[in-house]
Amino acid sequence: MPAELTDGEMTVLGLLIEQPRHGYDLERVIEQRGVRAWTALGFSSIYYVLDKLAKRGLIEATSTPAGKKSRAVFAVTSSGRELCATATRDALTALTPARARVLIAMANSPILPATEVAHGLANRLGALRQQLTEVRATRVAQQPLPPAASAIFDYSEAMLVADINWTEATLDTFNKESTMDKYDIKKAHKELYAPPSKDFTVIDVPEFQYLAIDGRGNPNTAATYTNAVEALYGVAYTLKFASKKTLGRDFVVAPLEGLWRADDPTVFHSRRKDQWEWTMLLSQPDWITEDMVRTAIDNARAKKDNPALDNVQLRTITEGTCVQILHIGSYDEETPTLDRLHNSYLPDNGLTFNGDHHEIYLSDPRRTAPAKLKTILRQPVRPV
Repeated sequence: MPAELTDGEMTVLGLLIEQPRHGYDLERVIEQRGVRAWTALGFSSIYYVLDKLAKRGLIEATSTPAGKKSRAVFAVTSSGRELCATATRDALTALTPARARVLIAMANSPILPATEVAHGLANRLGALRQQLTEVRATRVAQQPLPPAASAIFDYSEAMLVADINWTEATLDTFNKESTMDKYDIKKAHKELYAPPSKDFTVIDVPEFQYLAIDGRGNPNTAATYTNAVEALYGVAYTLKFASKKTLGRDFVVAPLEGLWRADDPTVFHSRRKDQWEWTMLLSQPDWITEDMVRTAIDNARAKKDNPALDNVQLRTITEGTCVQILHIGSYDEETPTLDRLHNSYLPDNGLTFNGDHHEIYLSDPRRTAPAKLKTILRQPVRPV
């Protein structure tokens, strides 16, 4: 079985079978015929290919002007002609491999915003259209063309047109996604997620479902807390992508929320965090089901084995009447506001506790200065 020929080697052999040529002549023909539109063969690689073919005995120099090695004229040997014919027969039946780099990009596209994917596809579309224009211009310049050359240009144009059509359709899909209405609980229930920062307000919180996980300990130091939050987000994003793919319904991952409790409520004022008990939450759209959550947990576990995943649940919570306020500042500076709520506002308005202290974290503490953190402080209440 003879050694295979690369695309570049086949191209050069074919041109030398037409007639003996030197490197500059090969470059001229390749440029004139638009060969680079359908094979990767740069000018600098022509001499490399010629050297390889000569060492394999597939071509030989027929003349070399004194002191002008680059002007050596090469002709195909009998073995080179035979191998080129064999490779050509095989290539006529070979299917085009679908190995375009854009396919890898599409496989990885969920890690990017839909608008960014659309921008990349738009740039690709422009480049493809420009390439098609150049191929057609090269074809016109070569007229009249023999049937084989016409077939080459037909194929190049067909591939580019197909790629343009695919890119246009894919871009249209991502443009629609980038403008698609995504469910966002902060917008759907703005009255619950945009309270004033100066005065307490009374609201009625309807039934919501959440991804929930329970724990105990200092949120700043307990590994159980870190694992719990990581597990919630892992499952939430898995659900988001699954919902978008299988149901065509997308949503914004909700802000992290927490229910806080203790046998002795004064531990919150004194910030004795080791005694805090908590339930961390991520609100979910009402179309998310138990089965979807179980599948998402399994998929998240396959990516990273987090022990907290075993404790993630889909839980329904109805808080009813609540009092809330927006706190701006570090978490440890919540105490004066909570003291005012517990010891002034509630008794002055004939109200008492009717559930766990609830916090909603609107800011990412990893990217926000403590003085600018925004946290909703919410307390379910009932008349005394």
